[in-house]
Amino acid sequence: MPHIVIEHSAGLHDSHDLQALCDALWEGFAAHPSVSAPDTVRVRTLAATASRIGVEPQSFAHATLLLLPGRSDEIRAELAQMTLDIMLRFLRDVGSLTVRLTDIQQPYVKRML
Repeated sequence: MPHIVIEHSAGLHDSHDLQALCDALWEGFAAHPSVSAPDTVRVRTLAATASRIGVEPQSFAHATLLLLPGRSDEIRAELAQMTLDIMLRFLRDVGSLTVRLTDIQQPYVKRML
């Protein structure tokens, strides 16, 4: 059920293939042994309308991994590193790349067709 939300600096969609990034993240998570239902993996990007960071270039991408509780610290670290590695493939020249994990607390409800 992992959801990956990538916030990024405005204009990154003009200079980088964010759809390819989403596809690669989806494929990586869907294939990971800790993900039992690949059809529940969700990846999306959100552009920031304004930002300021302390490095040059003034560009960033920050991934938040939303996970249901229950994965070991080792698996969580593996998923975070996989996310950063994939981001590096597509966003090598971006000033700041970061990844944060957040557990989704119950209740978590959803509707899918």
